[in-house]
Amino acid sequence: MQVKETRNEGLKRGYQFTLPAADLAATVDAKLKEAQPEVEMKGFRKGKVPMAMLKKQFGPRVLGDAMQEAIDGALRNHLETSGDRPATQPKVEMEGGETWKEGDDVVVNVTYEALPAIPEVDLTALSLEKLKVEAEETAVTEALENLAKSAQSFEDRRKGSKSKDGDQVVIDFKGFVDGEAFEGGEAEDYPLVLGSNSFIPGFEAQLVGAKADDEVKVEVKFPEEYGAAHLAGKDAIFECKIKAVKAPKAAEIDDELAKKFGAEDLDGLKKQISDRLEAEYAGAARQVMKRALLDQLDATVSFDLPESLVEAEAEQIAHQLWHEENPEVHDHNHGAIEPTDEHKKLAERRVRLGLLLAEIGQKAEVTVTDQEMTQAVLRAARQYPGQERAFFEFIQQNQGAQQQLRAPIFEDKVIDHIAAQAKVEEKTVTKEELEKAVEKLDEL
Repeated sequence: MQVKETRNEGLKRGYQFTLPAADLAATVDAKLKEAQPEVEMKGFRKGKVPMAMLKKQFGPRVLGDAMQEAIDGALRNHLETSGDRPATQPKVEMEGGETWKEGDDVVVNVTYEALPAIPEVDLTALSLEKLKVEAEETAVTEALENLAKSAQSFEDRRKGSKSKDGDQVVIDFKGFVDGEAFEGGEAEDYPLVLGSNSFIPGFEAQLVGAKADDEVKVEVKFPEEYGAAHLAGKDAIFECKIKAVKAPKAAEIDDELAKKFGAEDLDGLKKQISDRLEAEYAGAARQVMKRALLDQLDATVSFDLPESLVEAEAEQIAHQLWHEENPEVHDHNHGAIEPTDEHKKLAERRVRLGLLLAEIGQKAEVTVTDQEMTQAVLRAARQYPGQERAFFEFIQQNQGAQQQLRAPIFEDKVIDHIAAQAKVEEKTVTKEELEKAVEKLDEL
């Protein structure tokens, strides 16, 4: 195999591989000769089929396999010798294409972008600030009050009292569309909390001010995107009988409430809430520190970037942002979305930092364990209730999906490794100061 360099500009590489026809023919003969003892053909004993007939019967397929093996082997040897790491799958094109005929040399042009050499980074020179927020008594009290509200009960209001927003009304109702009752539009003794927005928009508001024993006709319009297609966008009338009006009563903040939420007593529940709040604060503070770390790396390290990776990332960013601005479009049946200069600039940052973190992680021998991957799969599967088995099978069979789950775990572990080397100063701040720091992340 002869190899000739045809391009070497920046990260772009081009090579021409030439496989002599004689070498290819010799490989085909060797493969056929190796297989000959096991070949059976009508009119011949096993292993006695003439080579000429083997070539006629199996030659084209063996020739194709030999060509592919030779090209793959030449490319593999070239990459091992040169040390190049292609940024994406190399493009392989055979000269002559369909006009090539047996007996000609095989000439293949290979092009790719090589990954750049990543410069060393002195991680000890990085200076970071780790924000710390302690759970304040007011925050714990507020959380307790919310728990008490969520555990609230309802008590009958005084006879003749009008319902208010937040009250529970017990109703019988029957729905009609075009004068006809529809399936699923009827219930008895249904407890409905007014203002919960659990019914069709506008339904609950029309029951505010009703009293027990009142009969109310509620006129609403089903949303255009309603799940039942035969009701979507239709006007409806619900005949409602108010059977009871009940006022909310928050649960007492005591040991009994604590036991409902799995704590031994009120002090134990307060401790649980405090720990949860501080864990949430710590998670937010980590995101702030991570952004500062990435900003420092981005400002410190510079190297050439593969255009193919930047273009692909810019297209991905543009596509994602377009769908965020057009949430009603759930498929890909839309026109081309051209990345802007802003998208390209963000793509360059992401590619640069991605390559840098990968290099740092590889040198530090950072790995994602099987246990960590299993936990990630289980967390992701919760997003598909009832379809967990199908999700597990999809992940097992899809390397790309596995990489999507593995990548953020790997990145977080690399970030932890870098932070462990950097100078980190802990700073105690208020909850409000932390919230402002988190808000700034969206502004950048």
